[in-house]
Amino acid sequence: MKIINTLKWLEQWYLSSCSESSWENVRVIQISTLDNPGWSVSIDLHGTPLESKFYKPIHADNGENDWLECRVQSAMFKGMGSPNRLEDILVEFKDWVLSHQ
Repeated sequence: MKIINTLKWLEQWYLSSCSESSWENVRVIQISTLDNPGWSVSIDLHGTPLESKFYKPIHADNGENDWLECRVQSAMFKGMGSPNRLEDILVEFKDWVLSHQ
C-alpha cells in the first residue's frame, strides 16, 4: 500500500469531488490563518457523500500554543488550531473521510 502525505491526499480528494458534480464551481476548501495565532480550515461538504455523515467534534486544549478544535456544522467541516496543528486538522479530516469509504 502506497503511503500518501496528507496534502497530496487532500488534492486527490478535491479532484475526485470535482469529478462527481459541479462541486468545484460553488464549494470551497479554505485554509487561512487566525490572529491569535493559528490556523483555520473550512471544507464545504454540500454535494459530497459526507454531507449527511456524523462527525464527533473534537477539542484538545493543551495550552496557548497547543490547541485543536474540529467540528461539522451545516455541512461544513471546520477545523481550528494553534500554529503547529495545521497537519493535525487535515489528518483529522482525512481520517473521517476514509472512515466513510
